[in-house]
Amino acid sequence: MYPSTLTQLAARANPFSAPLFKLQKAEEPEKHAPEQKRVFAAAAVAETGDSCEFGSGKYYALCGFGGILSCGITHTAVVPLDLVKCRLQVDPAKYKSIFHGFSITIKEDGMRGLAKGWAPTFFGYSMQGLCKFGFYEVFKILYGDMLGEENAYMWRTSLYLAASASAEFFADIALAPMEACKVRIQTQPGYANTLRECAPKMYAEEGVWAFYKGVVPLWMRQIPYTMMKFACFERTVELLYKYVVPKPRSECSKPEQLVVTFVAGYIAGVFCAIVSHPADSVVSVLNKEKGSTATQVLKKLGPRGVWKGLVARIIMIGTLTALQWFIYDSVKVYFRLPRPPPPEMPESLKKKLGLTE
Repeated sequence: MYPSTLTQLAARANPFSAPLFKLQKAEEPEKHAPEQKRVFAAAAVAETGDSCEFGSGKYYALCGFGGILSCGITHTAVVPLDLVKCRLQVDPAKYKSIFHGFSITIKEDGMRGLAKGWAPTFFGYSMQGLCKFGFYEVFKILYGDMLGEENAYMWRTSLYLAASASAEFFADIALAPMEACKVRIQTQPGYANTLRECAPKMYAEEGVWAFYKGVVPLWMRQIPYTMMKFACFERTVELLYKYVVPKPRSECSKPEQLVVTFVAGYIAGVFCAIVSHPADSVVSVLNKEKGSTATQVLKKLGPRGVWKGLVARIIMIGTLTALQWFIYDSVKVYFRLPRPPPPEMPESLKKKLGLTE
């Protein structure tokens, strides 16, 4: 209870009462102490909203896991279409179109024949997804820090291209052995029906080189594909939120954000298929024929031959890429990983360009 005016006047004449009033004054600031917690309110929201820090080891690990699911599941799901596409590329005289290829395959091998090569596809593309998505996040943050905030924004498309190309370089080394087995199983009837039959047989005939002779054409196919996949996706998401979605991303629900992810993924997938198709044709023929080189196969196919099976690949890659981004983003949502919004111009750059007062 606070002292009255009379007690205060009396206390001035009493030297022993001073500590009492100093004690009272010292207690008053403690009443306002809780207000200092407001400074940490934003940090508290971030900690409860996200399961880990952006760019942490856990973040990269879970991004890699998302890549395993997105690539492993989707590529395995489209094995029948991929099988017919490969056969169109290596034997266009026999397999004249997509539907014709399906009918011949079912007639010769039954419905089970459409699943040939599912095991190397699943394991190979799971490893590729781990490296592709996991390393992309690593290189994007690494290169962004090297450039600085302003340059990273101005050169963001180049940043996406460089980060995705770096990630895919390592991803293809992980994919190459299983890709070689897959193509051999799918395009050489009678050679082997399973991964357990195919891998030892290839090693016995050609050694380790059998699994990696297609890695250079694989880089030729996959690096442009992945550069387009990531850069086109990132910029398409940015444009969709800017010009198509009627409200800011922060106001969109998680399902609405995933719809945007799917649409942007499909658009990116169409461009991916066109850019990487010639190299894909070379890889398919190269893994079928023993002793051939990429240059020899390219000359044999010619300008028109490298575009065989493009329609099938556009359908396959468009759907595939859209589903991959959808699954990958869903994994991020499920594990509550940080999902930064599309980049905005830094305030410091706005001031330099005279866009703000």
